[in-house]
Amino acid sequence: MFKKLIQSKKIVINPPVFFTTITLIAFSLILCLLFSQSLDEWFASTQLLITQNLGWFLIITVNIILVFGLYLAFSKFGKIRLGGDKAEPEFTKASWFTMLFSAGMGIGIMFYSVAEPVSHFSDAPRPTGSDAQAAIQAMNFTSLHWGFHAWGIYAIVGLALAFFSFNRNLPMSFRSLFYPFWGEKIHGWRGHSIDILSALATIFGLSTSLGLGVTQISAGLTFLFGWEISPLMQSVMILVVIAIATISVLSGLNKGVKLLSTGNMILAVILMGLIFVFGPTLFITKGYIQNTGSYLANFIDISTWNDTFGDTGWQNKWTIFYWAWWIAWSPFVGSFIAIISKGRTIKEFILGVLIIPSLVTLLWMNVFGGTALHFILEGDFSMVTAVQEDMSTALFVFLENFPFTRFLSILAILLIFVFFITSSDSGSLVINSITSGNAAYTPAWQRVFWSFLQGFIAIVLLWGGGLSALQTAVIITGIPFAVIILIMCYSLHLGLKEELKRYEKQLKSKEERSYKDIITDLIDEQQNNTL
Repeated sequence: MFKKLIQSKKIVINPPVFFTTITLIAFSLILCLLFSQSLDEWFASTQLLITQNLGWFLIITVNIILVFGLYLAFSKFGKIRLGGDKAEPEFTKASWFTMLFSAGMGIGIMFYSVAEPVSHFSDAPRPTGSDAQAAIQAMNFTSLHWGFHAWGIYAIVGLALAFFSFNRNLPMSFRSLFYPFWGEKIHGWRGHSIDILSALATIFGLSTSLGLGVTQISAGLTFLFGWEISPLMQSVMILVVIAIATISVLSGLNKGVKLLSTGNMILAVILMGLIFVFGPTLFITKGYIQNTGSYLANFIDISTWNDTFGDTGWQNKWTIFYWAWWIAWSPFVGSFIAIISKGRTIKEFILGVLIIPSLVTLLWMNVFGGTALHFILEGDFSMVTAVQEDMSTALFVFLENFPFTRFLSILAILLIFVFFITSSDSGSLVINSITSGNAAYTPAWQRVFWSFLQGFIAIVLLWGGGLSALQTAVIITGIPFAVIILIMCYSLHLGLKEELKRYEKQLKSKEERSYKDIITDLIDEQQNNTL
């Protein structure tokens, strides 16, 4: 029966990956539903256990990944073109950057843009001597979490997928990244295991973002209209947004996803522009320059800080969670970046993914977070109270300081919705690709299935343990995937060395042919002159 379904193209999957992934997800969700009353304590203790004992590993991992990416960009490998010497980019740089930004950060920059700097200010990671120093430190750590390290992870994963797919004609799947080690064995159980872990990391990473998004949308609607948003209402909202995202999924990459990404960027620029104009414009301008400089000046210090002597637990809640979150998101974002980046050189790819989106993200965090700190330093502590009581309300409390508050709040909610949709539809395409064995064609129902499953996971986790459950799910999947990424870096280096040898051999062959042609032409010319 199953074979007949596959032959009729009603289902196009890689059975071991698809069914094992579904089984593990179902098992996790059943546990959440059966033991929902005791989950809060379990999630909290599990998160603490993992972060306290393995946090150092994530910190060193993300630093290695970033350094490796910069090495590739400025080494001899930087001239290698994804897809071969004659490959040309499918998208313009403007479209490329908008899709990078929309896929890479999404809902998170809305949820944390005000809440995180304010939280770091009121609960400082390290002792400070004044409020001004506390504000600078708050922006330094916010920049650390949203800057070059996050995009460095995406860049390396995306590069590896693009290289082995476009230059080696292997499936755009994580198993392909281990071809230099395993050869054809990647098509067996080893490759299946890698793809299963990739799918799990992706779907739990996405579900976390969806959970954050619906939490903030609920806070916004309550804040604006006084609505009491129950978990049931949150579930309905998730399903409605997923249904809208499904339309984009069915439209494909060049239509739905590209259109939404462009619209997303336009709305984001409008909202940020209004805050910049109506807010303390001069302060924001000066702050962006100073805070970016301070982030770079303290880069090595804060990126290797392990809270060794203080052991306050602050880092476990923030930096460790972020590194696990970005790693868990990397299969999704990396795959998406790889798909849209054919024709770019490695140097162009690494620097493009690393620098431009990082600077734009830091600008966003400075416009919102920096302005929030400005209001606090002037004596308005309403945002501190909001963060301490309910972090998801911080953005809307912040917007009360501006004219046209209701309009700005509605625009913010709309932007969260669009980020919600772009994350969901892009993620559905990627998960479907992983579980189908990178099939060129898959029936529409499979893409719809993964779209709704993301939402269902977010609903169960929100009911089961709230934000703590979402964070723990990310950390649990992020830790083992960090090991895979480190091995992947070595594998990518082996593949690039082979590619460079092949490239240099072809170049030498062309030069030799050219030299022979010159000699032949000279001989022919001499013979003609003799005659």
